[in-house]
Order: sequence, then C-alpha cells, then structure tokens
Amino acid sequence: MSNADETIRDLPAGETADATARAPATTALDFLSVRDIRKSYRMGRQTLDVLRGVDLDVKKGEIVAIMGQSGSGKSTLLHQIGLLDEPESGEVYFEGDALPRRGNQAAAARSRLFGFIFQFYHLLPEFTALENVLMPAMILDDLGVWRRRKGEHKERAARILERMGLKERMKHRPKELSGGERQRVAIARALMNKPPVLLCDEPTGNLDRGTAEGVRSLLWELNQSDGQTMIVVTHDSSVAAQANRTLELVDGRLANTGSSNGA
Repeated sequence: MSNADETIRDLPAGETADATARAPATTALDFLSVRDIRKSYRMGRQTLDVLRGVDLDVKKGEIVAIMGQSGSGKSTLLHQIGLLDEPESGEVYFEGDALPRRGNQAAAARSRLFGFIFQFYHLLPEFTALENVLMPAMILDDLGVWRRRKGEHKERAARILERMGLKERMKHRPKELSGGERQRVAIARALMNKPPVLLCDEPTGNLDRGTAEGVRSLLWELNQSDGQTMIVVTHDSSVAAQANRTLELVDGRLANTGSSNGA
C-alpha cells in the first residue's frame, strides 16, 4: 500500500476521499506530479496572475531546485505543492493519486507526505528544541494516540536532533541557539513524521556563507543516505548547481535551465 493510500485510509470518520483520479501523462517513475497549477491574487482593481499553468514531475530520491526572480511565485508554488494553499485550478499527485485540496483531508495528507523547511525557521520561541521537533507528531496524532506513543515520539525526536549534531542543545529554546542551529532544529522538525518529500523554501537564505554550506551539506546527506526527495526554492546558484535538476519560474511557468547535475 502506498503512502497516499495510507493517507486516504486514515481520513477522519465521515470524510470521503475524492482523491481517486489518476495523474495524466505520467510514468511509473513520477513520484510527485503537478499539473496545470494556477494561482492569482487581487490587488485593488487588478488581478496578479502568479502561477499560469505550472507542470512538474519529480522522481523519488531526486533533488529539484527552483530559481526565479523575487516575486516570481516560487514560494507560492511550494505552498500549492505542499497543500498549504489551494490553487484556482490544477492538481497535485503523489504516486499517481490526486491529493485532496481542502479541509481535514488536505491536512492529513500534508502532515504525512510533506516536511517543510523555511528561511526564517518558524520555531515556537517558548518551546525547547526537542518540543519544537515533536510538534508535527502532536498535530498528526489524535490525543489518545499521542498519549500512547509520546515516549516513542520523544525517542525519535531525540535521535533526529542527535543526528543533526544537537545532542547537547535539545533543552535549549530558539533564542539560545545560533542561526545554523535553529535551521537544523527546523530540519529535524520537518523529518519528524518521516515525510516522503521535503519542501525547502530558501533554507540557506538567512545564513552566512559557511553556515549555509553546512546546512546544504546536511540536506544533501539526507538525500544520499536516506534517498530523501526534495524540492528546494533558492536564490543561491551554488545550491542550485548541486541539485539533480534546476528549473526557473518565469512568467508563471517552470522552464528548464538545461542544468542536470546528477548530484
């Protein structure tokens, strides 16, 4: 049974899954597919068309970098892929199955399938590093399941933080951590629910060059050791150069830059 099947199976009682359509024009190698995603925003009397029919196929274990000018819609696209926002039209498919776009169904799919890493970390300041990493599991489980599995979850969160080199920092709050340490906590949090796909929005954009390279190396190590699939939005050409493929968002659509690096 695929992860998508498990997501649909585990929908809350009373919910019916409408994610049964199959992705058009995909192959067995297409792990994650996006078809004709469109998104616009009203700005006074004008409509700003940000995404104008985006198509994307990502293979399992691939690192895809997306570049583009500021304001081109890179973050907007990532939010559509990760089910954080609903497009005007278009679909996101995981292993050939269309993902739900709204309500509890979308929330369940989002929690199981995607881990998010943001430029500004978005850690909760009043909680320790360990508690921040535990948040995705708390959101995914209902109260009864959380109580039964709390110890197991804490052990996993601690193991991930140790892997991130933060064994001695687990009880520290974000204000007590450096920028690089905060981003490593954010990466650990993104990995908590074992998501098939990491969505990284400028993961090195708030860091100095040396720290940024350390974070990039850590992400690439996850790809090499675990086969972690990643979509990385970045302005940093040195990061994009080490991805398997680099695409550019231009006029609301993705264009191949011709870069295929086989990282």
